[in-house]
Amino acid sequence: MGCLFSKYANESMKAQQEFMLMNNRLQLERQLLMQNQMRERQAAMQIAWTREFLKYFGTFFGLAAVGLTAGAIRKKNPGVLLPIVPLGFIFAYQYDMGYGTMLQRIKGEAENILETQSTLLELPKGPLTYEGLEKIRRAQSKFYIEK
Repeated sequence: MGCLFSKYANESMKAQQEFMLMNNRLQLERQLLMQNQMRERQAAMQIAWTREFLKYFGTFFGLAAVGLTAGAIRKKNPGVLLPIVPLGFIFAYQYDMGYGTMLQRIKGEAENILETQSTLLELPKGPLTYEGLEKIRRAQSKFYIEK
C-alpha cells in the first residue's frame, strides 16, 4: 500500500514540476514580449519627438536663413551669414535622425560593437554576483548579525 501511494505521489509531483516549468517558461516569454513592446514604443516616441522638433527647428532655420541673408545683403557684410553654418549642421542632424538613415547606421554600429568589440562592454571588476552584492550589503548594513 505504501508503495502504491509513493508511486502516485511521485507521478503527481512530476506532473506538478512539469506544469511549473511550463508556467515559468510562459511567464518569461510574456515578460520578454512586454519588454520588447515597451522598447519599440519608446523608440517610436523618440522618433516622433525628433520629427516634431524638426518642424519647429526647420521653421526657425528657414526664417533665420532668410533674415541673415537679408541682413548680409543690406549691410554688404557676408560675415552676418556665419550663424547659418552651425544651424545647418543641427538641422541636418535632426533631419537625419527623424527621416534619414541615422537609426539604421547606429543599429549597425551597435551590432558591430557587440560582435567584434565585446570587451568594451565588460564591467569593471567583472559582472555582479550574488556573493559580491551580499558582501557589500553586509559591510554597509547596521543590522547584520554574523551567525
